[in-house]
Amino acid sequence: MAFFDVDGVLTDGGLYFSAEGEALKRFNTLDGQGIKLLQQAGITPAVITGRDSPALRLRLQALGIAHAHFGTEDKLPAAQSVLAELGLDWQQAAAMGDDWPDLPVLRASALACAPANAHAQVCAEVHYITQRRGGDGAAREFCDLLLVATGHYARLLDAYS
Repeated sequence: MAFFDVDGVLTDGGLYFSAEGEALKRFNTLDGQGIKLLQQAGITPAVITGRDSPALRLRLQALGIAHAHFGTEDKLPAAQSVLAELGLDWQQAAAMGDDWPDLPVLRASALACAPANAHAQVCAEVHYITQRRGGDGAAREFCDLLLVATGHYARLLDAYS
C-alpha cells in the first residue's frame, strides 16, 4: 500500500486557474509510470488529498487509481479506511506527503517519504527525502524505492529489455 498526497507531491504545489476559474494541474509522466509499476508489483496506490478537481480525477482515472479520497483535510481516518478495506495494516503502508496535513499518515506508515521541497517539519519526521521536487519526479523516486525494497524493480525492468 502506498499513500500519496497530490499538491506538492504529484504536482509542483502551484495552483493554476483558467480564466473560467477551472483548476489546472501539471502532472509528471515519470510519476505516473512509477504508480503503474507499483500496481504491476502488487502494491496498491491510494490518493488522499485536501482538494478536488476534474483534472485530478481525470489523471487518477487514467492511472487506474481506485482508492482516492478528495477534499479530505483529516487524512488519517481516510487512510485507515483504505487499509481496512484491503485487509492491510500500517506495517504494510508507505506514504508520501509534503505538509502538515500529511503528518498523521506519514507518522503511522512503516515508510514515510517527502519530496525535496516539502515543509521543514515534514522533512524532519520522514524516513526518506527524495532528491526530486514534488511534481518533478519525486513520486517516481519514491515508487522506485518501494520497488527495490520489495524486490520487484529488476523483474519489472527486464520487461523493457
